[in-house]
Amino acid sequence: MNDLSDLIAELKAMVLEAVEKEAPEGGLTDDEPLFGPEARLDLDSLDALQVSMAIQQRYGVRMPDSKDTRRALTSIAHLAQHLQARSP
Repeated sequence: MNDLSDLIAELKAMVLEAVEKEAPEGGLTDDEPLFGPEARLDLDSLDALQVSMAIQQRYGVRMPDSKDTRRALTSIAHLAQHLQARSP
């Protein structure tokens, strides 16, 4: 798999595409929350499903709905670490 900074850039584009949203002003930061009250993208559970389906299609990593998935989707940086840990 690519190095972390490439993966993070790729994931930012993929997440925005999956949820059909524009990047927030100033762009997404690596550590900003994707979900919850502090999230600028204002994503919901349907968005989480779309993101996990996009991840499965692109990286072949299944993300069953679980605490593990919710933790992985905390931020782009968390998601990148999650994928690196599970990539073949």
